[in-house]
Amino acid sequence: MSATVLSVNLGRPQVDRGKPGNTTGIDKQPVDQAEVFAPGPKSSRRRPQPGLSGLAGDFIGDAKHHGGDIQAVYAVAREDLDHLGGLVGRAFPGGSFGENLTTLGLDVSGALIGERWRIGSGPDAVELTVTCARIPCNTFRSWTGERGWLKTFTRAARPGAYLSVTTPGIVRTGDPVEVVFRPDHQVSIAVLFRSQTLERDLAELVLTAGDYLDPETREMAERRELFTLG
Repeated sequence: MSATVLSVNLGRPQVDRGKPGNTTGIDKQPVDQAEVFAPGPKSSRRRPQPGLSGLAGDFIGDAKHHGGDIQAVYAVAREDLDHLGGLVGRAFPGGSFGENLTTLGLDVSGALIGERWRIGSGPDAVELTVTCARIPCNTFRSWTGERGWLKTFTRAARPGAYLSVTTPGIVRTGDPVEVVFRPDHQVSIAVLFRSQTLERDLAELVLTAGDYLDPETREMAERRELFTLG
């Protein structure tokens, strides 16, 4: 089965259930298409403005932890939504994890750091680069309303992937997704996620991804490696 974009999802501002004084864009709803672009580094924004999304019309409420070039787009596999839904006995619709792209037939959590995807065809095709894993937060826990959700999500180690925008364009529901480059290392999104949560001893493996790691992820892996060695 060829990989496709099952839905394109954009967030609208609403009250954060976990922190009622804040606003969140985690409730992402499907749209037919969206413009995709590199939004700029996190450091370029000025608080209290919302975070910078790589999809036009998308809202990000937590500018400290989300958005910017490294986290411009968030993708989750339909297969991972179904797996996690099976663990808690409910169905998760596309966009319910706060993802911009819900894919089908693509191993998103198994994607390698630095892997590149081409989405769509023709002059407005988009190219994205896999950068890092999504770490669950209180907003996510409150949004799902599932008791013990953070533990369930973490143990499953199917977090979905953040991506940077290598080539801007238009992404549409039903677009094909092609993996056009896979780097020569073994650090997947799932491995990175596990190293940042329950398996710190994986930090040494994560560092073998070398220059494919963004500076923040590299620094975190180096700190965890030192912690493990100590």
